[in-house]
Amino acid sequence: MGYNLYELNKNGLPKLLDGVEDEQGWLRKRERIERLWLEFIGGLPERVPVSYEVVGETQEDDHTRVHLVYDTVLGDKVPAYMLVPDGSVEGTDRFGRRPAVLALHPTHESGKANVATKDGNENRRYGLELVSRGYVVLAPDALTAGERIYEGLPSFRSAPFYEKHPEWSTVGKNAVDHMQALDLLCSLGNVDVSRIGAIGHSFGAYNAYFLAGLDRRIRAAVSSCGFSPFYGDHRPTHWGIRDWYTHLPKITECLGRYEVPFEFHEIAALAAPTPSFYYFGQRDRIFPHWKEIGACMAELDELYRFLGAEDRFRAVMTSGGHDFPPEIRHLAYLFLDRWLKEPQAV
Repeated sequence: MGYNLYELNKNGLPKLLDGVEDEQGWLRKRERIERLWLEFIGGLPERVPVSYEVVGETQEDDHTRVHLVYDTVLGDKVPAYMLVPDGSVEGTDRFGRRPAVLALHPTHESGKANVATKDGNENRRYGLELVSRGYVVLAPDALTAGERIYEGLPSFRSAPFYEKHPEWSTVGKNAVDHMQALDLLCSLGNVDVSRIGAIGHSFGAYNAYFLAGLDRRIRAAVSSCGFSPFYGDHRPTHWGIRDWYTHLPKITECLGRYEVPFEFHEIAALAAPTPSFYYFGQRDRIFPHWKEIGACMAELDELYRFLGAEDRFRAVMTSGGHDFPPEIRHLAYLFLDRWLKEPQAV
């Protein structure tokens, strides 16, 4: 594995199924991809036991918003909002349990509040909308956002993290924090542990599909405007070391040689055959290379078909921009409902 960017952009995507003859062959290739991915994100520390503190509760129209702080690795804590539907909202099974969703926020300084409160931006309040559909929603702050902004710095400034953890990555940090969130959800009596999903837009979108590839407890994932391959990217260095938010510092040296160790459709493929919904727009100014994104989606679709799971993959493209518009959210919610609410998902 590993690609020269010039040749990648000239010759097109590496095929996910090259050299793969059967499902066992794919599983062996998947293992190689996962091992490489873990190397570049800096690994995943052993998680700590579930522990959380309730800071406060707010009664809303059809749910209770619980402000809590849960423990994560290396002595850190994650503030989050948990939205719990009232009894008037349908969705419980015969054991009183509900499906649950991790609502991962985009690049916004308010973090969890942007997706889980009425103060959130237009087309970003997907956590608030999903609790009204009967889901228990957990919306954590990612490091550098919400209540986790480093003192004295603007949001999404990651330098203090790397001063403390120079061999790690914010991608790995977010992944393990979100796994700890799953641990929390799985500890609750009102959550069906076999029906947990993840949803996100932009920054939250790639964190959602990253998580789905690393943790099989995610049974369905929605990624809006967050898939960005190196292939065709006019600024691939945004994945490496930057002055503000650094995702994968180890990739910087590779990019300096005009090389990449993997392509992101391979990372997305780690989730297969988990039901996955992707949305992207042709006028997305942040990730404008929609043709190349589309080629990645076609590769993923072929993989799901190869695995006999063609009904579990959906990719939707419009002429829209970097947004999560109502009509696309509606399709995404129907997708989650199918895989987290209907009998075949249990």
